Order: sequence, then structure tokens, then C-alpha cells
Amino acid sequence: MINLLSNLKISVPEKLFLKDPESSDLGKRIIENSILLIDEIGFDHFTFKKLGAKIGSNESSIYRYFESKHKLLLYLTSWYWAWVEYQLVFATHSISDDEEKLLRAIEIVTQTIEEDMTYSHVNEVVLNRIVINEYSKSYLTKEVDNENKDGYFVVYKSLVTRIKEMILNINPDYEYPSSLASTIVGGSLHQHFLKAHFESITDCHTDNCPTQFFKDLVIKTINKSI
Repeated sequence: MINLLSNLKISVPEKLFLKDPESSDLGKRIIENSILLIDEIGFDHFTFKKLGAKIGSNESSIYRYFESKHKLLLYLTSWYWAWVEYQLVFATHSISDDEEKLLRAIEIVTQTIEEDMTYSHVNEVVLNRIVINEYSKSYLTKEVDNENKDGYFVVYKSLVTRIKEMILNINPDYEYPSSLASTIVGGSLHQHFLKAHFESITDCHTDNCPTQFFKDLVIKTINKSI
């Protein structure tokens, strides 16, 4: 799988950037260090001026790649969801049993992330923390409907749709496949956040949870309606 993934370029909507950061060393340094800086100081305090100082480049050079830090956050989170979807596809493509395939997909989406050395300029472990802590800031905006129409969230929606189709393969009559699929993806972020910050209101305290929680929830829910 690693060899196959190394030949793939993670694709994100082109409208999110002015110049593809994957096309230059500077662009890759912008991505690498923006992940580290957002993780360090939080998205609210993150600025292109601070990023420029970190990478030893003018603030204006960053604006040649991204028109705003909002677009940069959308790029980073879209990259993350595309990477997760690639992991899911390669982990499930040879599984013929529908329930086993869905359970494996849940593992990929909800697991504790390990760094993938295929992409040396992206620390997926740190990026995962950003997605857990900051992803909601990419869509809880007044512009979300227009941005959705422009395809800014197409990668996230593709991942949810893929899981929805796996649910329907098990139970074509299940009434809420999209709701359940989006609950798996979004709910996993929430449970990881609770595990890290509000331990008293989650039962997930180990590395294999929330994976086991969502496996239990999904299979019981689907089978109950058959």
C-alpha cells in the first residue's frame, strides 16, 4: 500500500489555493510549517506574518499561494480528508464481506493517527490534532453555503458518501445512511476532542476507542433495522 500511495498526489479543490503549494519547495515549507504553527499557537492566533517569520520568508510570498488563512485551513483539512480516504480505499478494496469492509472503514476514520512517511512535508499526527481542534472553524462561517456550492468541502463529502454506500451495501433499507456516515466521521473528531479535554463526559479513554464505540454503535444500529 505504501508503494501505491507514494505514486498518488493528494488532490484538493483548486479554488482553495492561488498557486499549488505542492509545486515548489517554498509551498511545501508553507504547508509543513503552517501545520506546526497552528498546532503550537492555535488557528485564532495564527497569521501569515507569524508563518513568514517562522519560514524566513516575506508575508507577501505566502499570499501568492493562499489568499487568506481561512483558505489555508480549508486546504489543510481537505488534504487530511483526502489522505484518510486514500487510506480507506486501499485498506478495504480487497475485502469482499460487506460488514467486514465497513468495520475496517470505521477503523481507518476513527483510529489514532500514525505518521505516514510517504509525505515528508506533512506530519499527519499533528495535522490530525488540528482537524480535531480546528476543523469546525472551516465551516461555521456566514460564507459556508457559498463555499459549499463552490466545492470547498467536496473531499469531506466524498468520504462520508463512501461510508454511506458501505452502510447501504449491508442494509439497503436503512433509512438514515448519510446521517449515520456523517456521524461516524464528525463524531469521531468530537470523541477524540472529549478524550483529550473533557474526560468526564466520554467513555473513550484508550487508543482503540472511539473506534470500538463506533463499530458497536453502527453495527447494532444497522442490524436492528434489518
